[in-house]
Amino acid sequence: MEQNEKLKQLGKNIAKYRKAKFLSQNVLADKLNISREHLAKIETAKRGISISLIFKICDVLEISERALFYFE
Repeated sequence: MEQNEKLKQLGKNIAKYRKAKFLSQNVLADKLNISREHLAKIETAKRGISISLIFKICDVLEISERALFYFE
């Protein structure tokens, strides 16, 4: 799997777990102290993501990093 495909899957997983918690992009972005636009670009693989932000996302969504990186 190429890096771009991995970023796409990571973004899809973030969106999936965000929606499972009934959070809008605005609400999650606020909890992460980033803009909604930044989150939208991460979820659509138009922007990379730092490891520290990955950890924050997992904390806020109450999921493991393993779950976030499970690519089907």
